[in-house]
Amino acid sequence: MDNNGVPQVISKMFDAIEKLVPHYMEDPADKSISNGNVAACMIDDHGVVYGKMFGTNKPRLRESFKVAWTKASQVWLTGVRTGEYERMVFNKQIGENANGIEAPDLIGWEGGQPLTMKNGGQLFVGFSGFRGASDIEIMVKALTLAEQI
Repeated sequence: MDNNGVPQVISKMFDAIEKLVPHYMEDPADKSISNGNVAACMIDDHGVVYGKMFGTNKPRLRESFKVAWTKASQVWLTGVRTGEYERMVFNKQIGENANGIEAPDLIGWEGGQPLTMKNGGQLFVGFSGFRGASDIEIMVKALTLAEQI
């Protein structure tokens, strides 16, 4: 797949995330994790990395982006959601270093996942700053919203 249109979809996803963050901040369980200092990282089919941080606390944003990048890059390497991949490794369904990640470097948390765009292209995404289920949900919603615009 060529890269036509991917940067525009990702830009629209970042716009959607910015609009979704206040909604997730209404849940005390999500708010308490990072107080809205969240980050998204996306890697496209060509290995181009896109990222954005949302919030004002620079040290917390740095940490959120580090985790988001780790999630996205693990999914880029494995093609499997974070959390799910670790279960496969620890249940010996796949070898520990089968995809170039040794056990101590596995992220373990939910929030990284592959997403398929309408044009068939893949995005390998990571989000950090809310609970894992929220991290996953916000990226799915962002892609859906971006492709509706």
